[in-house]
Amino acid sequence: MDNELFERAPIPKAYFSLAMPVVMSMLVTLVYNMVDTYFIAHTGDSNMVAGVSLSAPVFMVMIAIGDIFGLGGSSVISRLFGQHRYADGKRLSVFSFYGSLLIGVVILVVGLVFRGPILSMLGANEATWVHASAYYTWIIIGSPLIIVSMTPVNQLRTEGHAVPSMIGQIAGTVLNIILNPLFIHVFGWGAAGSAFATVLANVCTDAYLVWFLIFRSTNLSVDPRLMLMRFSGTPRRASTKTYGKEFVEHPVPVRRRRLNITGLEVKDILVIGIPAAITNLTQSFGIVMVNLYLLRYGNDPVAAMGIALKVVMIAVSVFVGFAFGAQALIGYNYGARNMKRLAGILRFSYIFLSCFAIVMTVLLSVFDRELMGFFINDPHIIDLGAGMLRVQLLSLVCVGVVMVTTCTFQSMGKAMGAFILSISRQGVVLVIVLAVASRIGGYQGVIAAQAIADLITAIMAGVLFYIMLPELRGGSRRSGAIKAGNVKEDTES
Repeated sequence: MDNELFERAPIPKAYFSLAMPVVMSMLVTLVYNMVDTYFIAHTGDSNMVAGVSLSAPVFMVMIAIGDIFGLGGSSVISRLFGQHRYADGKRLSVFSFYGSLLIGVVILVVGLVFRGPILSMLGANEATWVHASAYYTWIIIGSPLIIVSMTPVNQLRTEGHAVPSMIGQIAGTVLNIILNPLFIHVFGWGAAGSAFATVLANVCTDAYLVWFLIFRSTNLSVDPRLMLMRFSGTPRRASTKTYGKEFVEHPVPVRRRRLNITGLEVKDILVIGIPAAITNLTQSFGIVMVNLYLLRYGNDPVAAMGIALKVVMIAVSVFVGFAFGAQALIGYNYGARNMKRLAGILRFSYIFLSCFAIVMTVLLSVFDRELMGFFINDPHIIDLGAGMLRVQLLSLVCVGVVMVTTCTFQSMGKAMGAFILSISRQGVVLVIVLAVASRIGGYQGVIAAQAIADLITAIMAGVLFYIMLPELRGGSRRSGAIKAGNVKEDTES
């Protein structure tokens, strides 16, 4: 593990060393998702495009659920590494891996049993049902593989292995790009073929990441024995029977194993992982809510918004990459109580992402029609989508602020702040804004709802940061006081 990078390297160097591979991974994941839309849109079937757009949030739900142990576990592990507690970090990495796998199996069963009601809730109608159902079914079948991949992807960054994490995702994406046109156009499997390609790509990603954990990682593992400990049960009583002079039954202690994970450790993972999952779940929820409001105006607006949001995700994915790529750096220095360096990291993050957001807003707005036309040739949907895209881009700076603040809370174990922000931007705040804006502005109000919700949530993020992180306002002076306090506590203990 490269402690030099976390503790003493110049902040821009440390930040980009850890964040750039994550940004590349996020862009790869974006391509991963856009491949589906691209090849399906080129079938010329707007109902298939709408059907996949309606079912696409299910894939996001898988990613969100994977974050429970992926981001939650990595947040705890990075803080443990900051305290040089490597054995504890390794043990929790194993627990997180198998915890996410178990959740994936549960989602598989529940998703298949309640397929019909879930598709109805997503807004599938007579015209889109066949396509939405085909895509949904295969994504659900692959849910354990999709969910479990998020654990090593996030955990490898805590050890400084951001590049291998990126390689695993790139390998899966390349396979997805190869298989999508083959399954959709050559085999004629349509939406089902696209989803099946996604599942097979996840098999490739999982295989590489597990191989790396087994053979290359020093402080992370998938060995289940590390999260179990032996204990002796009550010995069996000696039998009164004898079996000849050469054999007498003696008491034999019963050796059992139990989970070597404390309730507090599970809590530490879940209080960060669940808000992280909710952040992604609300993204899916927000898309579903906007789709339901747009369905009043026909299937074309739903298809247009689905494509517009894919374009917006180009910028958002970069934000997520830079914000969460620095998570290990933030968590490590918070665990080490190096507040001066931590304040510098956050200052750099906010300034850099705000400037980047402005650049992306201008570029994507200028090429709005060309970007829409890349996915579909229908002039009407291009017109609708270009207008939607320009409105969504107005709040990119706000999105960047929310992302950095949310990541900061998650990295530091500030569960309440992370939870509040996670349910706001594309959850509670968006629902309220949609209800009000649709009544006041009708169709245009629905289109503008997300941008308004972004602005409100960014203001909330600033207020929460000021209230919940007073130690960062004191800079180096507080850092020294905290370190002195920690030394005193260690001496007393």
